[in-house]
Amino acid sequence: MEAHVISFFQKIFKFEPSAGKLMLTVFWDSQGPILEHYMEKVVTVASVNYCNVLRNELRPAIRSKWRGRLTQCVLMLHDNVRPHTAHLNINTILQLNWEVLEHPAYSPDLAPSDFHLFGPLKNALRGRRFETDDEVKEVVHDWLRSQSQTFFSSGIKKLTDRWAKCIEKKGDYIEK
Repeated sequence: MEAHVISFFQKIFKFEPSAGKLMLTVFWDSQGPILEHYMEKVVTVASVNYCNVLRNELRPAIRSKWRGRLTQCVLMLHDNVRPHTAHLNINTILQLNWEVLEHPAYSPDLAPSDFHLFGPLKNALRGRRFETDDEVKEVVHDWLRSQSQTFFSSGIKKLTDRWAKCIEKKGDYIEK
């Protein structure tokens, strides 16, 4: 059975001149972005909200982008912050018939969004000023959609290489 790895991590982007922040959650795979989710400013990061995103946004996005993919094995990789490891979240993922790849605590080496995606995105946004949240969302959306499929597949490939190195080093950090 073919496994389909979806990488997920969150990043908070600050922008000037306002003191506002915008939290972006990106779900992506070797083919490209699947879902961009921006958290409402009054909503907190909690397992209930995360489960709602999984059920009501990610699942339909996968179904829309990859017909038949939900009947195959969907593997998720997300960090181990509390909302992701809560019982409600674990039960939701089981109900969706998805699997979660283990992510060792405090391991940025195994977070493709950290080591592959957010750095180039931050570079693309560096020095720009945004007047509104919608302007930030549009620029981020355009940047994600402008990346080649090779960009995303190389991020997943780096994950498999880093995973092997992590096992080889018995969990020690991987040096560049």
